[in-house]
Amino acid sequence: STKDYINLMKEQLNFDAIKKLISRPDFRFRYDAMNAASGPYAVDILIGHLGADPSSLLNCTPLPDFGGLHPDPNLEYAEQLVKIMDVFKQKPENEVTDIPEFGAVGSGDGDRNMILGRRFFVTPSDSVAVITAYSHVILPKGKKLIGVARSMPTSGALDKVAQAEGIKYYETPTGWKFFGNLMDSGNVQICGEESFGTSSDHVRQKDGLWAVLAWLRILAHRNENTEIGSFVGVDQIMKEHWTKYGRNFYQKYDYEELEIDAANKVLEHLKTKFDWFMAQYSGAKADTFVYTDPIDKSVSKNQGTRFLFEDGSRIVFRKSGTSSSGATIRIYFEKYESAPDRLDLDPNDALKEIINLGLELSDIKNITGRVKPTVIT
Repeated sequence: STKDYINLMKEQLNFDAIKKLISRPDFRFRYDAMNAASGPYAVDILIGHLGADPSSLLNCTPLPDFGGLHPDPNLEYAEQLVKIMDVFKQKPENEVTDIPEFGAVGSGDGDRNMILGRRFFVTPSDSVAVITAYSHVILPKGKKLIGVARSMPTSGALDKVAQAEGIKYYETPTGWKFFGNLMDSGNVQICGEESFGTSSDHVRQKDGLWAVLAWLRILAHRNENTEIGSFVGVDQIMKEHWTKYGRNFYQKYDYEELEIDAANKVLEHLKTKFDWFMAQYSGAKADTFVYTDPIDKSVSKNQGTRFLFEDGSRIVFRKSGTSSSGATIRIYFEKYESAPDRLDLDPNDALKEIINLGLELSDIKNITGRVKPTVIT
């Protein structure tokens, strides 16, 4: 039954405000459940309780094989919705008005999400930052946001909001379990990670549908007093956010199925670059991330190699997997910009120098023999 979850969502979010948004003639949305677990919940909430048109929902019948879909909420696997939202701007200009104002995708077990606007992709790192910035209209009435947390590889966009608004923020290793102690102790109410996971402390796990409803609540708030035909969309909300807090340009390179010895050599080589990096860039730091849980004082070592610039830009290296198929090295490139004339840069242009530096620091091409990454996100 979906009843318990729906009752919980009614306690967490203002359904009346979202229902008003959905009833606007200038607002259209699509939610793609990818024939997976969130489908029945989305149907019951979005259609049954919020009055959405059934055509707004895609692939909401759970199927054993997901109907041939790959239920990962990303730009590659959510191909149908990405095309509808024209994220890559392939439609002619005279068809742009046919694109919905909002789109979202669920995952296999409903724990993750992807947020889209008209011709616009919201990175998971930006999504949790925006949700935090609008927490005063998202969280239940009377509930105060005390703290937020992100996994270490997730961009520092969340940190910028927390710093500006006087909110405590925590950086944890990858893995939702690390958020548990922070939530149980009441220190954190909103968490997020770069792998499309976002949630609040209403559960101790990622909750993709909650994140989608939170974004609908943001849109409802921003359009509470706007005239019909003057809708404030996802792209405008993001641009306003970047103007206020700055923009963290972000890209990830995955080098998969590396020989384990070669992957280890890359990480060892990086340590030899710490002193050079800190001498080369004023205010820079380089280290191997160690996390001490502030609640139970447990220590997690070797959680990633970090090259940190004074302004919040970063290059992060992390190894995962040591199976017979080899290891994966993930490189996270992040460039912070606050100058108004640089907020609309193409991410590839904004990150070009820092990507080149990261590849030079790691010498990954020579050590592993890989000319390029397996996947770029």
